[in-house]
Amino acid sequence: MLKVGDKLPAGKFYEFIEVEGNGCSLGPNSFEIDKLAAGKKVAVFALPGAFTPTCSAQHVPGYLKHADDLRATGIDEIWCVAVNDPFVMGAWGRDQKTDGKLRMMADGSAEFTRATGLTLDLGARGMGMRSQRYSMLVVDGVVKTLNVEAPGKFEVSDAETLLAQARSLRVR
Repeated sequence: MLKVGDKLPAGKFYEFIEVEGNGCSLGPNSFEIDKLAAGKKVAVFALPGAFTPTCSAQHVPGYLKHADDLRATGIDEIWCVAVNDPFVMGAWGRDQKTDGKLRMMADGSAEFTRATGLTLDLGARGMGMRSQRYSMLVVDGVVKTLNVEAPGKFEVSDAETLLAQARSLRVR
């Protein structure tokens, strides 16, 4: 399982881009995780799925509320990762009004999630393999903090916890 001090696993995230620019075309674009994280300070939070109750009512809204505060600590980007396809993540981002604040990163085949060891099997609920709920601070591709929730909980992966950690680490 991924732990503090580890580099992020190699792989790709997919992001639905609504406006062409910065070398990205409209629609889903793929990004190599190591290149995406290189030289950056990134707040990453992962959750079981787009449009699910806790994720939509608490997890994403908390990061939206504290996006400016996180950036004030030196965080360059905030990534929301879920085992959903980029079209779903794009639609969810529009619904949550994340544009310019959070990057909605799709791990549709759960390759990144499996590589981290932070999987959650929700097959009995008809949702298949998903991600556990967690948050982490990543500096230049290396995990500096990692907050993994117990099953069914939302206590340590929230934006307030990650913000306090970013402030204490002085990631600037």
